[in-house]
Amino acid sequence: MRAVVLTAPGDPLTVRDVAEPTAPPGGAVVDVLACGICHSDLHAAAGDYPTVLPVVLGHEVAARHERLGPVLVYACWGCRKPDCWACASGQEMICPNATEAGLFRDGGYAERLAVPDEGYLVPLGDLDPVHAAPLACGGLTAYRAVDHVLETLAHATRPRALVIGAGGLGQFGLQWLKIRSDAEVTVVDASEEKRAVARELGADAVAAPGEVEGTFTAVIDFVGAEPTLVTARDHIARQGLVVVVGLYGGTIPFGFGAVPHEARFMTSVWGSLAQMHDMVALAQRHPLHSPVEVIGLDDVASAHDRLHRGDVSGRFVITPGARA
Repeated sequence: MRAVVLTAPGDPLTVRDVAEPTAPPGGAVVDVLACGICHSDLHAAAGDYPTVLPVVLGHEVAARHERLGPVLVYACWGCRKPDCWACASGQEMICPNATEAGLFRDGGYAERLAVPDEGYLVPLGDLDPVHAAPLACGGLTAYRAVDHVLETLAHATRPRALVIGAGGLGQFGLQWLKIRSDAEVTVVDASEEKRAVARELGADAVAAPGEVEGTFTAVIDFVGAEPTLVTARDHIARQGLVVVVGLYGGTIPFGFGAVPHEARFMTSVWGSLAQMHDMVALAQRHPLHSPVEVIGLDDVASAHDRLHRGDVSGRFVITPGARA
């Protein structure tokens, strides 16, 4: 089968013929219908994460299972050992011995994918696989981040939420906030085009960096750079909650007096399998809107370059059957 392979950190991605995948007992081989390209894939390709090489990248996978039909693939494959508290509590995405697709196992930049357990397959129903594929990470990561702030927003007299970053994850985060809470949502992004998209997706207000006004009950930072963390710190209300999702490695000083009184700061990682089921069910009732640009396997290397430059307003989605 054809796949896009990373052979060494920083090396060009290459399209080649590779061996057909095989699944262990209880697992399955699925036909990849669509695979989103995530910023995490860029980090993996650059060697920012430890991985097993060579590897087929890609963890935002919509596929077809012979019995279940179109499915979304949960790609956080925990160790599931009896003494693993993370797996035992259904939080495989924080299992220290997890083997994620596209990082430690071959992922979805390919025509087919081996999944170790059919339980990791979530039926899509009538959802379009091309638009649903980014839900597997971008949608799920934003869903969990919003989960963290819902209680805080619910207890506020005037709930206000600030979304930092209007890329693929931020667009999902904005929509989940509007669907799941009564919060007034402001979105901040440096790109005028992305701010316009946020307006179209339901943002109550948009702002460029440096133009944010007031304080917010909750802030979700989908960038995670030092300037965005400073924005979060400067605009979170007392007893508010900041959730950092972005991977840009920023830091700010923390201590008494360095942040508003009793404000809480936390990170959020991906999402659980149970949350994926809930998210898909919610997406079936509340159609999401996020721009996608469909490409083939032969276009992946150039798509990585464009994503690195920020030259996309939504999500690249690979359809492996397409040829350049």
